[in-house]
Amino acid sequence: MKREIITTEDGSTTIHLPDWNEQYHSKHGAIQEAYHVFIEMGFFYFLKNNQPKPLKILEIGFGTGLNSFITLIEAEKLSVKVNYTGVEAYPIASEEIEKLNYPKQLNASEELFLKLHESNWNTSESITNAFNLQKQKKFFSEIDDQSQYHLIYFDAFGARVQPELWTEEIFQKMFNALKEDGVLVTYSAKGSVRRAMQTVGFTVEKLPGPPGKRQMLRGTKHSQLTKA
Repeated sequence: MKREIITTEDGSTTIHLPDWNEQYHSKHGAIQEAYHVFIEMGFFYFLKNNQPKPLKILEIGFGTGLNSFITLIEAEKLSVKVNYTGVEAYPIASEEIEKLNYPKQLNASEELFLKLHESNWNTSESITNAFNLQKQKKFFSEIDDQSQYHLIYFDAFGARVQPELWTEEIFQKMFNALKEDGVLVTYSAKGSVRRAMQTVGFTVEKLPGPPGKRQMLRGTKHSQLTKA
């Protein structure tokens, strides 16, 4: 499938798949979307009410490494220890990584960004003293973790092109992978996605979306005591 590096409206790059008319991030701004959906509505939101040591995050769709990189940057600022797992079936190529401008746009370390991508697959590696990364090369359907994570970044390709990634079956796996009171955030606000999340047990909120998108979703796995 043909792949192109494009520049989004906030000046940050992403990968565009013309055959699908789909890209890894919003054309309205890759960095803006990542900060709004995953950092502000996920990372910051969870830390406001919890102090996990360390914070365990699962990313569905490691992709360009943008969400991981921004999480590392913000975790360093807040002195929060993070164990980050990124699942990706089709890693991007080294020549694509070199064309992504996230370190420059974020005024951050290119060395650390490259270290995220150069770390070995299926092995936990220390990127900084406070940020550990394990990239898992597998399909989302193969995830079978139980009560392991505080926070999930659900950043799969859209349901228009890959509906099989937005099913009750997949969200059941996400629900199972979260600890009690864990949180899942996603850029999607489709009714079918919201209903699938609710069916497997999530309490779902509609939230204001990033630039170019009216809404997004956040799901919480409430404890049984809270439900009662």
